[in-house]
Amino acid sequence: MPGSKLLTRIHEISHKAGFQDIGIAFYDYETSLRFSYHGDRFFHAASTFKAGILLALFKAVEEGKVRLDDHLQIRNRFRSVVDGSTFRIERERDGDSSVHRAIGGSKSIRQLGWVMVTRSSNLATNLLLDYIGLDYVRKFLADEKIDGIEIKRGVEDQLAHQQGINNEATAEGLVSLFSLLLEDDFLRPELREEGLSILLQQEFRSMIPARLPEGTKVAHKTGEISTHCHDAGIVFVPERKPYVLAILVEHGPGANRRNRAIAEISSAIHRYLTGHREDKHAP
Repeated sequence: MPGSKLLTRIHEISHKAGFQDIGIAFYDYETSLRFSYHGDRFFHAASTFKAGILLALFKAVEEGKVRLDDHLQIRNRFRSVVDGSTFRIERERDGDSSVHRAIGGSKSIRQLGWVMVTRSSNLATNLLLDYIGLDYVRKFLADEKIDGIEIKRGVEDQLAHQQGINNEATAEGLVSLFSLLLEDDFLRPELREEGLSILLQQEFRSMIPARLPEGTKVAHKTGEISTHCHDAGIVFVPERKPYVLAILVEHGPGANRRNRAIAEISSAIHRYLTGHREDKHAP
């Protein structure tokens, strides 16, 4: 278990940022150290569940159910898991607009997978989830024994949300999910590398990567909604094996330092695991 100084630092940062609850888990492949602080506590997953869809998508490719170069028609019309009524993704609430501009045309599954993760496209997410199927994604998680991630619906299914049907995740669940990409028996090497490459191109980098030393690479997926702020992924440190980290936060409306605080927690964990003494200053 990490020392008391690390736990004290995590508590200090969380208190200063006004966090109401926090779940942290990591596994270090260099030292085999495993840590969980409220790591089994479920949070609204926000967009972190999109990493689960990405890995399920690549599993479907390996099984011959999907081809990454196939194209999907771009539409903005989906059915609620509650009663089959239709809903749409609001362009103004989406992290990406490129898929919206392509409505009526098509994009490859590879392109949609990339934009779902790197720009957190809600429209791409629902198109891919519809294509491979919610049941397939849930079966994939069960088969891989990922207990801490519950994917129940697509994005912006407001009727489901009103009835308490939300995607949820724990820090431990996300660590288990990302750890799949470091296992030699998960996917063919070329598929595993392509999945990692997409996650390494994440454009939202104000949390786990923000205060890490130059040369550190992070393959990760963020998630932010009104009261939740998360980041989870694999941290590749030069000249040592990587570690997998998830930081999930619930906060009130006044938590305006949430991203910076998560970056500070990430930095404290990095220093604890590697002995590195200096942070890269966040912008």
